Order: sequence, then structure tokens, then C-alpha cells
Amino acid sequence: MLEASWGESAMALHSAPRLGVVVPPANAAVEPEIGELTNSAMNVHTVRFPVLPGKDLRERLETYNEVLPGTLSGFGDLRLDAAVVACTGSHYLLTPAGDRVLCDELSQRHGVPVRSAAGAILAAARAAGVDRLVLISPYQPWLTELSARYWQQAGLTVERVVKVRAGDRFSPYDVTTEELVAQVRAADLPGDSDDTAVLFTGTGMFTLAALAELGRDTGQVLLTSNLASTWWALDTAGLPAGTPAAHPLLRRLAERTVAA
Repeated sequence: MLEASWGESAMALHSAPRLGVVVPPANAAVEPEIGELTNSAMNVHTVRFPVLPGKDLRERLETYNEVLPGTLSGFGDLRLDAAVVACTGSHYLLTPAGDRVLCDELSQRHGVPVRSAAGAILAAARAAGVDRLVLISPYQPWLTELSARYWQQAGLTVERVVKVRAGDRFSPYDVTTEELVAQVRAADLPGDSDDTAVLFTGTGMFTLAALAELGRDTGQVLLTSNLASTWWALDTAGLPAGTPAAHPLLRRLAERTVAA
């Protein structure tokens, strides 16, 4: 029985759709979060943006957009069913229209549907009937402002911004689950609204454990960069996100997007 189960699992891995993900070099959250969310429904493969010593954050984000076509080429002849650029910050430097144009060009060039994490969030928000956001941001203030402007340019109303710190500094990679939960709860968010989502931006901030906790406080749509990217990838590959075997956060989002 064990041998049969193992064989079936191996066959499923071999035949599962493939998701390619482009990740910043020091981002430790993308692979484990998307891997947990996909739950073997897709095989996840990654390439990393180059290390850019000596450049500040904005310069790195600008360079990521410049080198993105070549970075995607790092998948070589690996056949992909979808590809996600798991760096919201670099695409906040673009307008939503510019973001979509870039991803459409990449899709055509590489022969695979490509979407940025920001574009995936926007797609999920629209599918859920959301037109207002409460933005939970661990970014430096200038990047938080850029994020809010991106969503406003996309036609969404940013009702409130909650700035999240790791200790006494802004550092998405270092925010702990306890810090995230405590700061969001301390912000005393408004009550549930059908047209409002709580968006935790930043692919590098670990969010799944925090959302499992915070989800008990609210019935609102909960979005994160990695959750929306996974939702978009599954949808693009023709896979349902709301099955009993799916991750609870995906099922929650799928229920809302199907209802919308």
C-alpha cells in the first residue's frame, strides 16, 4: 500500500503544472509560502534576480525591471504553465498600465503567461469585487507611498495605510508573525465591508501564520502578494483554488471570487 501511494505521488509530481517564480536574492518568504499554498497542485521553480552590491533599494528595484527579461530566460527550456514576478516593489515603480504592458511583452517573448505579484493582487481584487483597500505595509515610507499610488492609479481607493515595523525599523524580511499580528490588531481596523480588502503588501514578509490568526477577527477579503500570486497561477493553469484539499486561505479567497 505504501509503495502504491508513493508511486501515485511521484506520478502526480511529474505531471503537475509548472509555476516559474522570479525572486529577489535575499527574499526568504516566497518559495516556502507559495510552496505551502500550492500544496503540490503545481511544481514551483524559481530563478533569482542578480545580487547588486552598492545599490540602494530604489536602484535595485529599477534594475530588476531592466534585467527581468534576461532573468526569465534563466528558466531555459523548462516548460512553464505560468510565471510570476515575486517582487511588488519593482512593479510599483511602474503604473498599473505599464506593469501590464511589460508582463504582456514578457508573456509573448517567453511563450508563457507572466504576471507580476502586483498584477496578481489587482486581478484577485477585481475578481472578488473589491474596490477599496486597507494597506498593511512593511516598506520604507517612500515605497509605501508608491504602493498606495499604484493602487489608486488602478482605480482602487486606499482607505487607510497601516505601517508595520520590524522592531523600530522598516524591514519586510524581518517582520515576525507576532509583530505583524500585534500591529494590525493595534490599528483597530474598521468593520467588515463587502467591497474592501485588507492587503498585506510585500512578497518578502511572512504572512500565512499571521493571516490564519487575523482571519478570525474579520470576514473581509484578505490579500497578500504571495497568496494572490498563487491564486492567479492556479487560475491560469486551470486549477481550482477552492477544493477541500486547498490551503484554507486559498479556499477563503476562492469562495469570495466565485461569489463575485
